[in-house]
Amino acid sequence: MRLTIKHATTYSYDPPAERCVLRLRMFPPAFESQRVSEWKVSVNGEAVSPLLNTATGDREAVWTCGGTGPEIVVVAEGVVDTTDVSGVVRGLRDTVRPQVYLRRTPLTEADKKIEALAEAITGKTALDKLHALMAAVAEAVVYKPGSTSSHTTAAQALKAGHGVCQDHAHVFIAAARHMKIPARYVVGYLLASDAKLTETHAWAEAYAPEIGWVGFDPANKLCPTDRYVRLGCGLDSADAAPIRGNVSGASQERLSASVDIAQATGQSQSQNQDGQVQQ
Repeated sequence: MRLTIKHATTYSYDPPAERCVLRLRMFPPAFESQRVSEWKVSVNGEAVSPLLNTATGDREAVWTCGGTGPEIVVVAEGVVDTTDVSGVVRGLRDTVRPQVYLRRTPLTEADKKIEALAEAITGKTALDKLHALMAAVAEAVVYKPGSTSSHTTAAQALKAGHGVCQDHAHVFIAAARHMKIPARYVVGYLLASDAKLTETHAWAEAYAPEIGWVGFDPANKLCPTDRYVRLGCGLDSADAAPIRGNVSGASQERLSASVDIAQATGQSQSQNQDGQVQQ
């Protein structure tokens, strides 16, 4: 599937920022099921190119400026061709050992409830267990837009019983790691059918020895298809964030973001607040 994407993020400052440094991971990697035909990233209209390839296969750029004014506008846009391979990740230039993703973080720390969820999962193979885990997380955490924040932990989301795609991914990752299965957080884009526009989407990848890295999206109860575009990964949502930075001289910051995604030969579609497919 050929997908056209425009991802715009605006930071507004009052008073205007004096200096800003941004780390940008907004360049989709190329691998077996994803080919980047066109892509560009700009900040306040200035083109930004990646400086390096990270060990996780992501491309990273740095943008700095003094006296940025009241707004910083980051735009990533282009065309990506995707193939449905049932979530299997092959050909990614990832040199990180899977065992690194057994490491827990504050956002993915497993409490007693997550441990119990993980220990109830059964299956003949790791892949069987991971599919069962995806279903269990989807059942335990009901999708509810706006019900959590970027600081909500996996334990808090499971206790509340509701959340968004970030929470589904965190709970899945925390449980998988308790099962001694490496798991990581993935951020990207999803061509969905909802008429409301919003942000990036998130899911998880776990390492099954018999097949390698495989994506799992508990928010939509499926493995990523050709409707998904992978941007990058990390230990959790904070580690995988497409934009991270440091701003000085501004006392108040407001953030707005939007993602337009369409099939290149069809009418534009957009995703809801969490990128969840609405049937």
